[in-house]
Amino acid sequence: MARNLTIGAAQLGPIQRDHTRADVVERLVGLLHQAAERGVELLVYPELALTTFFPRWFVDDISEADHWYETAMPNADTQPLFDEAKRLGIGFCLGYALLDNGHRWNVQTLVDRSGSIVGTYKKVHIPGHEHHEPDRPFQHAERYYFEPSPEGFPVWQAFGAVVGMMICNDRRWPETYRVMGLQGVELILCGYNTPVHYVPDPSQDALQGFHNALVMQSGAYQNGTWVVGVAKGGVEEGVDSLGQSCIIAPSGQIVAQALSTDDELISARCDLDWCKRYTGTLFDFDRYRRPEMYQRITAQRGVEPTVGG
Repeated sequence: MARNLTIGAAQLGPIQRDHTRADVVERLVGLLHQAAERGVELLVYPELALTTFFPRWFVDDISEADHWYETAMPNADTQPLFDEAKRLGIGFCLGYALLDNGHRWNVQTLVDRSGSIVGTYKKVHIPGHEHHEPDRPFQHAERYYFEPSPEGFPVWQAFGAVVGMMICNDRRWPETYRVMGLQGVELILCGYNTPVHYVPDPSQDALQGFHNALVMQSGAYQNGTWVVGVAKGGVEEGVDSLGQSCIIAPSGQIVAQALSTDDELISARCDLDWCKRYTGTLFDFDRYRRPEMYQRITAQRGVEPTVGG
């Protein structure tokens, strides 16, 4: 019997600084209703979907930023989303900032079709900088606002599949996919916020869309997994963000892609058994991998030039 899952990617347009949680949740529920009309069973929202992308500002006292974080999930603001999703029988994946016992995390929470939380993933690869850089046109102070996860890349049995999660910069690192691939992942859910302007090297600006698709398509293909990348796009607080949400098959092919940078739903009927065409042939890890040849990957962090090696 075929294992098919209809997945939706709920791209969001800009969330401005003065937009309330209630404003945002109303938009999330609106996308949820669109998803129900298309028969979506799992709906994926972007990174930091409840607020504007607040790491673009620096505050000297980090407690002044506490209002951007959730302290529980669900909470009074998000309960309407949980309730409506449960009523409609749709699972979802939601990105947000979490303040937990003094720890600050960038997370995604996966919720099943009954409204129960399956698991919460904490972002591993934190980009940007730790200190105020006043000469920038906008800050990218994620390393100030968030701790890197100590938990790695777990996977969960959910929606009839082996499901993993990653957040934004995680998608640029091949190890992200491979660690989940070695656990038999069949579906990776990724929320992101990507500014079009990359301050450290503006020559990459024109390549942002290419790089976004490149890393997710290669990760999907090399690990025989579906990948769902969901953006917050458009001009948010003066910063232009990429959009280009997409659903990618285990072949590396894009099967659905957003055409705007606004609130937009895309969806695809995903054959989970498609994964086996790759994990059982070209990327049969047990047959072809040579882990004894890869020791440097985990034994070494930065570049260490070798001579004649």
